[in-house]
Amino acid sequence: MENDNNYCADLYNTSLRFRLLRQHHYPVDPDVFNKFKDRNGRFMEGMNKDVKGLLSLYEASHLSVNGEDVLEEALKYTTTCLKSIESHFDIILAKQVQHALAIPLHWRMPRIEARNFIDVYDRDDKKHAVLLQLAKLDFNLVQSIHQRNLSDLSWWWSDLGFKEKLTFSRDRLVENFIWAMGIAHEPQYSKCREGLTKFICILTAIDDVYDIYGSLDELELFTEAVCRWDISATEGLPPYMKTSYLAMLNLVNIISNNIKRDHGIDVSRHIVEEWKNLCKSYLKEARWFYNGYTPTLEEYLGNGWTSVGGPAAMVHAYFLHAENISVESLHCLKHGSELMYWASIITRLVDDLGNAKDEIIRGDVPKSIQCYMKQTGVSEEQARQHVKGLVRSYWKKLNEESVKSILPKSMIEMIINMVRTAQCIFEHGDGIGTSHGTTKDTAISLFVEPISIKRT
Repeated sequence: MENDNNYCADLYNTSLRFRLLRQHHYPVDPDVFNKFKDRNGRFMEGMNKDVKGLLSLYEASHLSVNGEDVLEEALKYTTTCLKSIESHFDIILAKQVQHALAIPLHWRMPRIEARNFIDVYDRDDKKHAVLLQLAKLDFNLVQSIHQRNLSDLSWWWSDLGFKEKLTFSRDRLVENFIWAMGIAHEPQYSKCREGLTKFICILTAIDDVYDIYGSLDELELFTEAVCRWDISATEGLPPYMKTSYLAMLNLVNIISNNIKRDHGIDVSRHIVEEWKNLCKSYLKEARWFYNGYTPTLEEYLGNGWTSVGGPAAMVHAYFLHAENISVESLHCLKHGSELMYWASIITRLVDDLGNAKDEIIRGDVPKSIQCYMKQTGVSEEQARQHVKGLVRSYWKKLNEESVKSILPKSMIEMIINMVRTAQCIFEHGDGIGTSHGTTKDTAISLFVEPISIKRT
């Protein structure tokens, strides 16, 4: 360490390089941070004065996997240091620290963070004006593509007629598009975004059928019809169930036919299997509810990772975005199941942390927090802290699987983005069941208001 400036730059740059490589799924060794420890194995005292370096190390530590003690120590150390000094430096850096301590960058939705960082960087006296201008132009251009996606989807949603035929169901087209856009925001994935939004809209309606409207006998009939997967299975279903059933069949047929036309391969059985699994998981939760049964946390999560819709969403995303689909790529998809599992588990837990009370009021089964309370006898706050601990632990598994996975990197990123989007949507409560507050502000900033660009 030649001097303090070099030392600080080294901490910042080492942490930044480590984070970027890990984000792109390279297995970088965390031992690079041992050089910042003293002879006693503790982080050096001088580090607590380097706010940018601490912040960079804090962000890097969230890309750890199980067994990486140096990153666990780094997280504890940086969190303590940043909390103790967050009010002692300039307002821009203070906001960045508060933002990071609330939710780390690795857990945040990329599109929202792009806008946030542009706003922060715009107030930086040392900003690169041309680079900032390009970032604003890029954001606005991509936003215009998202606006066209939403416009096309609005026509589809209106023609579908769910608002008139399924009046009990949530009318949340824009919120569902936030989900799809969060998973695949890049401009080249318009087809994927629109297809995913349609999937989520139909899933939401069917979820409401199971949660708040259908009787148990009707739900048994509907699940049986899904397992048969035939238009003749609609006989005997109530009219409202026929509407959602036919919409589901039509969506799968359109996606499968398009893929067969473009790639010469029939993927329908893979998509249909996910819908069957999804509806069977919904039925299991409905049986729990009608029987007044509260499962253990393990039993709940064993079903909940499917009922959250993660596996079905990711299979749809895979086929909607892939440029080349072959028998080999289907084999690749099967081997991505571990990554999808951990992503879906975290999505389930984050969902529960945000909206468990709202869903129970609407008539849903007890969620992970209530299951753990019943199982162990702890308070609600203790249960919430336990679930938050599981989220932190499972992120390590997700990080590990993202490095090991043989899926295309674009697909790995979409799977991780699903978790990030869930974190965004449920950070301040139920971001889907309601269409106001933070979710409305998010939609306006992402789809309505472009970033102002000053002419030079």
